[in-house]
Amino acid sequence: MIRSAFLALASFAGTLAASPQDKENSLRQTVPTPSAAAAPVPPNPGGSGHLAFAEAEGVRIPVAVVRGSPYQMGFHLGQLLADRMQSFIPKAMAGITAEMKSSTDALRDLWGRSAAWGDDRVEQELAGLADGSGLPLGLLQAMHAVPLAMPYSCSSIAAWGPATPDGHLRQTRNLDWNLEVGAHEFPVITVYLPEKGIPHAVPSFAGMIGAHTGINARGIALSEMGDSPAREMPYDSLAPHFTVWFRAMLYDAENLDTALSIFRSQRLTKRYHFVFGSGAENSRGAVKIRAHAPEPPADRVRIWKDNDPADELAPHVLPGVVYQDEGRGAFPFLRDHHGKLDSAALRDIACRIPIKGGNVVNVVYDATSLELWVTYAGQGREAYERPWVHLNLRTLDANQNGQPDLAESP
Repeated sequence: MIRSAFLALASFAGTLAASPQDKENSLRQTVPTPSAAAAPVPPNPGGSGHLAFAEAEGVRIPVAVVRGSPYQMGFHLGQLLADRMQSFIPKAMAGITAEMKSSTDALRDLWGRSAAWGDDRVEQELAGLADGSGLPLGLLQAMHAVPLAMPYSCSSIAAWGPATPDGHLRQTRNLDWNLEVGAHEFPVITVYLPEKGIPHAVPSFAGMIGAHTGINARGIALSEMGDSPAREMPYDSLAPHFTVWFRAMLYDAENLDTALSIFRSQRLTKRYHFVFGSGAENSRGAVKIRAHAPEPPADRVRIWKDNDPADELAPHVLPGVVYQDEGRGAFPFLRDHHGKLDSAALRDIACRIPIKGGNVVNVVYDATSLELWVTYAGQGREAYERPWVHLNLRTLDANQNGQPDLAESP
């Protein structure tokens, strides 16, 4: 499915055209070099942005910390990542639209239809991102529409309480997508410090503000797995993409109950599994969700907690564990390491179960201690073959003023 994604996109593009109605890390502050190709930008609108790097074994991942309103955060993110965005997005879009036999306008139309149902904060941030980076807003909208169209397969595991040595909630996220897009060559972890809402971190790619995964300062961690086959294209575009309402969850979810409430309010685009976890002491735990939009309403959504005999994977269930690995053999490892599933163990299992040939990025969260480990594909190797880079959100001080960034958030 990963390798045939572009063929499926070509079919989808035809539908669009025909139906327009339709080891330890170190962190160092750095100042980005403005690109000569960038268009003039408006005066600084307020807010702030700082760039640091998380490093391990020769791998450097930018960590962009932005503060302010959605527009302000987008603006500063665009300024910090302008060179990377200008190197990545126009070239990627040219390749994608050529393979699709489509256009930027068609993808922008798709984004417009979906975004009408989404969170306005994302649209405002996207406008700021365009102004800060000098890239056209329409181009960024089109790029954000690509995940709406492409099928992909992923996996996730959450473990807490009796499954772990210390009770912490830990969660994995494998993104198995299309390596030909080249997004993995432009990694970034964005830390948002909104003037209204909960601070949150999103491991992503330069210029991509939707959250395919993320964690917030209340210990909510989010993972997703795509289930829709290409034959079901075109998918419903009159709904927000999950990457948009994931951002809403990260902004607003104080606990697992809030996260589920936000989820239930969403119109769904296609077939997905989700894992939502909470590392907070008073609401520690996780759920797995099957959300298959084409199914009748009575069978559209299923939610399972740990050790649930009704879980689709039963009897391969355990106390303090929920997971979806699409049959790639996670259960024996989880069973044999039950009670010992620390961050190292989850990094191990995350590298055992991706789809080889399309493993773009892997993430492990400790949602109790607010730490994450990430590994991106690069230098001719997939993510599962690359070093893990560690980031502690509680100690991150990108502006180097001696105070952790989270402690300075509103």
